[in-house]
Amino acid sequence: MSGFVLTRSRSASCGVRVAKGGWLAWLAAAMRAIETRRHLAQMDDRMLKDIGISRTEALEEARRAPWDLDQATHRARW
Repeated sequence: MSGFVLTRSRSASCGVRVAKGGWLAWLAAAMRAIETRRHLAQMDDRMLKDIGISRTEALEEARRAPWDLDQATHRARW
């Protein structure tokens, strides 16, 4: 999600973080997350090895909720 600065929204009572560009930018980021996580889940073991992650890590990332866009809390090496 390059180029996004995440901040806590006052209206987000469930802990959802909103991109500084507003809800439309956040929605676009969430939609990208859905698509890229779907692609990640569909990669074969050779492809996963090429990008340096295991099948378990790929499936863990793919299971994350679309609104869970904060990379730092999940993968320190990314």
